[in-house]
Amino acid sequence: MQWTTEALAELEAIPEHVRPMALKAIENMAREQGSVQVSKELVEVAKAKYLGINTGDSRLVKKIAVVRCETVSEVCPGIGCLSAFADRRVAFEEYDRETQLLAFFTCGGCSGRRVSRLVEKLVKYGVDTVHLSSCMIAGKEHPFCPHRDQIKRAIEVNGVRVIEGTHY
Repeated sequence: MQWTTEALAELEAIPEHVRPMALKAIENMAREQGSVQVSKELVEVAKAKYLGINTGDSRLVKKIAVVRCETVSEVCPGIGCLSAFADRRVAFEEYDRETQLLAFFTCGGCSGRRVSRLVEKLVKYGVDTVHLSSCMIAGKEHPFCPHRDQIKRAIEVNGVRVIEGTHY
């Protein structure tokens, strides 16, 4: 099967541990369509289908995560964040029912010491958006996170979009 240069570049962007399976699935998709060549567009369709990675409209995010305050996690079981996601309300309204919440983790304590390492791992699983939980940004029921901007930068440096808020 022939691959365009652009298609090969897209293939290289797929995590290495799943690349052989992706190659096989993409070539099977091309054959099913009666094509003898794999295009960039076909790779993007396959990434959206099999990996949940959508390179188009950012409103079509398929895999997300939520980071929350380590201190607040001692008194909050996460019901507000998780039920808002399940019902697709407040900060989760833009997501369709196929969107997956792949991770719900704490910052690691002030000053968000583990966020960068965890986000690096999450990117390998297709996460492209991380929500800062409402407890970190609102200062409503809990104290405002003094490290919010640093945590945001630690996420964004990995090419991941940050949305502030979850359920209020």
